[in-house]
Amino acid sequence: LMASGSVSVSYEQTESVASQKREERLRKFRELHFKRNEARKLNHKEVVEEDKRLKLPTNWEAKKARLEWELMTDEKKKECAAKGEDYDRVKLLEISAEDAERWERKKKKRNPDPGFSGYAEAQLRQYQRLTKQIKPDMDGYEKQREQCGEDFHPTSNSLIHGTHVPSKEGIDRMVEDVEKQIEKRAKYSRRRAYNDDADIDYINERNAKFNKKAERFYGKYTAEIKQNLERGTAV
Repeated sequence: LMASGSVSVSYEQTESVASQKREERLRKFRELHFKRNEARKLNHKEVVEEDKRLKLPTNWEAKKARLEWELMTDEKKKECAAKGEDYDRVKLLEISAEDAERWERKKKKRNPDPGFSGYAEAQLRQYQRLTKQIKPDMDGYEKQREQCGEDFHPTSNSLIHGTHVPSKEGIDRMVEDVEKQIEKRAKYSRRRAYNDDADIDYINERNAKFNKKAERFYGKYTAEIKQNLERGTAV
């Protein structure tokens, strides 16, 4: 009887251990199943987000950041105007010297001024400058479309030549821009005064310009050689 009792206890213990192991495996299986479902949901979410990003324009992130910056700038300008403060001055007070220096270097690197190299390049730069200043006037657009009617989108049978009358604001903008161009052109077109006492070391105008450039870049390195040549003491 004692032997049969010990066998029964041992059998019950074995069954209990097996049941615990089975419960542990089932628990791990449920955890794995739950993690698999979570991973499936996350993967599906990532696929949807990636599909949205691929359908957007290539420079969408840059445009979004630019629009957010412009909105923030407009709000800051309105706050400064309400307080009677100068926005440019407030903006400069918030910029550190290191940031200002870094932005200045970046600006010079991104938009270097090559100067006048030809009329075609000058015309292209002028065109790019003018197009950057264009701000669409939707109210004026709608008003002009109502006035023109069907002729707003002309066809080969439309007669609209000479019917457009520019607004006073548009004429003022054009006059202001032309005046700025004249003022800027006057600064760049001024002629240097001719020095009669200067040494003549050139044979024509082109050679004179070349010598000035060479003197500007290499003058400090060749000053001693030039002095020796002039004194006749060069080795």
